[in-house]
This record gives sequence, C-alpha cells and structure tokens, in this order.
Amino acid sequence: MSLPNPNITNTTTTSHRPPLHPNETFPFPLSHSFPPIYTLQPTLLTRQAQLQKWSHLILRYHTHHHLYRLHLSTALSSPLFHNPRIRKRLSQASLVEIIDYMSKTEKDGGGGQRAEWIGGGGKGVKREEAWIWWRRPEEWAEVIGGWVDRTGQKGLVLTFWELVNGEAVKGEEWVGMEEEVLGRSLGVLVKKGKAQVFGEEGERGVKFF
Repeated sequence: MSLPNPNITNTTTTSHRPPLHPNETFPFPLSHSFPPIYTLQPTLLTRQAQLQKWSHLILRYHTHHHLYRLHLSTALSSPLFHNPRIRKRLSQASLVEIIDYMSKTEKDGGGGQRAEWIGGGGKGVKREEAWIWWRRPEEWAEVIGGWVDRTGQKGLVLTFWELVNGEAVKGEEWVGMEEEVLGRSLGVLVKKGKAQVFGEEGERGVKFF
C-alpha cells in the first residue's frame, strides 16, 4: 500500500481508542534513535524540520498499523514516541505542538491537515485525542467509490459492518475502519449524490448509486 504524501492535502469497530501496537517489523528511521529529535529545538528552521519529520513518521506508523486515532497518554508510552534503548521520550507538550502542526494547512505553515483534534482542540478544550488522516475522508471517499465502481456495488445495500469486515472487502485498505471515519467518508459520497446512508449509530447502512 502506498503512503500518501504527508505534505499534501479508516471504520466499524466499537473501540474508541485503538491501541498503538508495538511491532518490531515497523521500519523506524535512523532519526528515531537520534536523541535530539525528542526535544523540539528553538531555532525556527530546525523546529520546522523536526515537525515535518515527526509528521511523516506518525503518518507512516498509523498507515502501517491501520490506526485512525492517536490518544496522547497511550501514544507517549508507545514505541512511536518512546525509545527505551536511548532513554528518550517525546513530551506531551511537544506532541500537542506536532499535532497542531499536522492539523494546519500547508498555506498556514502546517502539515496539510493530516490530523484533527477530536472535540475541536480550541481554547478551553483539553487536547487528548486526535484523528490521524493518513487518508482524509475525501480521499477515503474516492477509494471506496472506486471499489464500488470496480466491483459493481451500485444499487446494493450494505451495512457498515459488511463494508469494513465483509468478505467483499477482504484485502481492501479500509478493512477494520472505525465507524465514525467511515461515516464521514461516506458523507462525502452522499454530498455528491453517490450514496445514501441510513440507520442509527451501530446499525447504519449505505446504498451506493
């Protein structure tokens, strides 16, 4: 599976906090074992380079594990942000800044809206959890829409569960996608007149046109 360019600008599980799973097969870059990367530097150019590196690594890691959320307290203890071999761990304040960077547009000096604070992340809102958009909802809509055309699903009704766990989608990128991400992605197709979503959370279905 190809990784989207992090500088441009998945889901029916009941879990709202998919854990960050340690996986020795994930190919961490050499910079992950470089102690200074874990402390954001005051020099603007150096700091910007660090934010870009962390953004790219977060996207690669979440793509590899098919993760859609990042919960800060869990993530900071994961291999992604904690390297016990060199006794280094990213601070929560630094991770918040990285997610802030990822959530901004490139025009605003950010990482292409590849993250989004759950709950908005505005003033007075505790920043504890974020979506990590290794594919944004509109990108997932394009991928799912392509599958609909390719496999002749137009006119058929599928439950959300079937769309992320059924035999028909075996091997597709969005297998196991969280229901909220799926709902937002299908919402893009609804706005284009290519789908209709019905039912309540946990029992929703979709018809493609």
